[in-house]
Amino acid sequence: MELGVRENEVGERRIKHYSSSHKILLVGEGDFSFAACLARVFGSAVNMVAGMQKTKASLRKEYKSAATNLVRLKEWGCTIIHGVDALTMSQHTLLSTQLFDRIVFNFPHAGFFMPEHTDHQIQLHQSVVRGFLKSAREMLTRDGEVHVTHKTAHPFSKWEIEVLATEAGLRLVEKAEFALSEYPGYLNKRGHGNRIDMTFPVGASTTYKFATY
Repeated sequence: MELGVRENEVGERRIKHYSSSHKILLVGEGDFSFAACLARVFGSAVNMVAGMQKTKASLRKEYKSAATNLVRLKEWGCTIIHGVDALTMSQHTLLSTQLFDRIVFNFPHAGFFMPEHTDHQIQLHQSVVRGFLKSAREMLTRDGEVHVTHKTAHPFSKWEIEVLATEAGLRLVEKAEFALSEYPGYLNKRGHGNRIDMTFPVGASTTYKFATY
């Protein structure tokens, strides 16, 4: 069994914060390698919904591993939805009636418009995270959590993730150190610009866990 993977006596499989018994919504998936990582551990993806704003055609063009990951996820039973805007996902036709135990957005980013340290660029990022948190809040089960994984060094610390969550009506449950090595096969992607399919150094990063009051 892979590092960090646990299985209990009833067959539930876990990797870090995620369980095969959770109903999980993943958004902003890039090449869908995070979803594929979880599904590989669980041995199934029937408990997972993976959403992305891009079309299938653009994903195949921009991410070299997307096509393979999408095929595997479908074989594992994952529900894949294109055209999902993380800011308005609670209103999406295929999501509006669903509730989730875990809603996950890894390394949210508004795109590269100005240098990362500028106030305007930071405000763009905050708008994305704020919108996601507000929408996610409406889609949680009673004991559900919203997870945002984010770099914590300067200037990323200026996004003030915890403040944004409070504004969205969420409370902090836990801050857990993020280590890329604990998610075998996950390739974090830049997601924007002419280097869209390239990874980036995550450095010091944290998974913020939020829940409703």
